[in-house]
Amino acid sequence: MEVDGKSIEFDKDGFMVDPGLWDEAVAAAVAVDEGIDELSETHWKIVKFIREYWKEHDLAPPVRLICKDLGVGVRDIYKLFTSGPARGACRVAGLPKPDGCV
Repeated sequence: MEVDGKSIEFDKDGFMVDPGLWDEAVAAAVAVDEGIDELSETHWKIVKFIREYWKEHDLAPPVRLICKDLGVGVRDIYKLFTSGPARGACRVAGLPKPDGCV
């Protein structure tokens, strides 16, 4: 995928090979690939939370932690990211494939 002159490489499951290349333009491009035309404020809140948690802990946050800390319901996350929090939200956040993601 080409984004703002950067070549972004993805693994066979669609996750970024080099999460260091992630930025908001990459997030928007991946979102379109996920079927999200435009990232809302809530999308960004979730994506940024996931990204910050990953930077601090080197793993994706548990869904219940996202819900608790951001006040978002699990159903809301699935409405925003139809392929789910592990696949959709983590892809948009530029994370490598989370453990346990099938």
